[in-house]
Formats: sequence, structure tokens, C-alpha cells
Amino acid sequence: MKGGELFQLTGKVALVTGAARGIGQSIAISLAEAGAEVFAIDRIDCSETVRQIEALGKKGRAEKLDLAEMDREKALEVISTGVTYFGGIDILVNNAGIIRRAPALEFSTQDWEEVLDINLSSAFYLSQAAARHFIENKKRGKIINVASVLSFQGGLQVSSYAASKGGLLGLTRALANEWASLGINVNAIAPGYFKTEVTAGIRSDPQRSKAVLERIPAGRWGEPDDVKGPVVFLASAAAEYLHGAVIPIDGGWLAR
Repeated sequence: MKGGELFQLTGKVALVTGAARGIGQSIAISLAEAGAEVFAIDRIDCSETVRQIEALGKKGRAEKLDLAEMDREKALEVISTGVTYFGGIDILVNNAGIIRRAPALEFSTQDWEEVLDINLSSAFYLSQAAARHFIENKKRGKIINVASVLSFQGGLQVSSYAASKGGLLGLTRALANEWASLGINVNAIAPGYFKTEVTAGIRSDPQRSKAVLERIPAGRWGEPDDVKGPVVFLASAAAEYLHGAVIPIDGGWLAR
């Protein structure tokens, strides 16, 4: 395969969670731009994402689903729906995530459990179901988890988010260890401080926003489209020998 062809996803089908807006929407569109058809899932309406995918001449499907309720059986149903509609699944991107902020001494049970359910448990169940599909159909598969710079750091007043993203990085490596020999690549990206809903609280606080911006060597907040290249790479044949890796997309934040 020639160099330029390594990054082509024509004929592939991707399932992207949290695809309605922000980073998830950019991921879904980038995969379609590279040639893939896309199954977009979110707890809110994904129709705009699918509209943009179809405008590229690619097949898309939107499904509204609360990932906080994901379990093994529901994950199998999601994969089955994608297989029925598209004929198969080749790429899974576990992007869906939420954040709750409060001092650890005051953190509620609901805020702890909902964040872990969406950010970590749903990623495991969908990865398990996708891997079963890959193996049963004797096909290579790509699983890409969206971790965070807080997979490496603790943050402030975001104990459940930091725990979930640290767990997601560990899960990425654990699944890569088990599934690499089966032709399944499990890797992750770790976005830094991006202009998304997750960072709205920080960006609206002049002092915190200034402190964050001053630490980023690139001198700016990340934009959702900054993840496009790394995700297409991980989803493509160019990353066939990459297993259990995490790519920080943080403007140099972790290097500082």
C-alpha cells in the first residue's frame, strides 16, 4: 500500500459516541472526509453531524442514546444495529464524556456514578461488543478511546472525571494487551484544554482561563478540528503496528 493510501478509510464503517458536537462531531466528520461511513451516537440529536457526513457523499446514521444506561446487552444491540444498517463495523471511537465539578468532600453519589458510567463503563461495554464483532467476522478492527490530559494529572474539583479518564487510559492498554494478537488495535488520544462545553466553566473565569492559556506552549486553546489528523491516523492502516498508545493533543501542555 502506498503512503497516501495508508490513510484512506473508504469502505470502512465507524461508530462514534458523543458525536453531536465538539470533538466528537469533528471526529465523525474527519472519518467521513477520509472515506468512512459513520454511525453517530449521542444523548442529544446528532442530525446535524449526519447532515455534514452526507454532504460529503458518505452514508450516515444518527441514534439518540443515553450512554449512562449502557451495559453489555445494550452494547451488543448498538453494534448489531450498526451491522444491520451498514453491513459491519470497522472502527469504534469512544468519545462520549461528561464532567462534574465539586470539591471531593462534597461530591455527590450521582455525579460520581454518572461520570464513571458514561466516560468509562460505556467505553468498555462498547469495546467488548465491537471486539466480538471483529473476531466473529475474522476482520481487523480499530478502537480509539478519547482520554484526556487528566489521564495523567488530577485536576481540581473533578475527581470523577480524572478517575474516569485515568481508568480509560488503563483500559486502553489492558485491551491492547489482550487483543493486539487478534488484529485489533486499541489506542487513545488525550486532548488538552479545548474550546468545548467541558471547559466552558474555566474559559468563563478570567483568572483560570489566563492561567491555563499561559501554560500551553502553543499559546492557544485547542479547537475540535485539531483532533482530526491523529484520529484518522489511528483509524487507518498507517497505525497497524500501534497498540496501547496514547497521543496527547494538548498544544504541549504535558511537555511543560
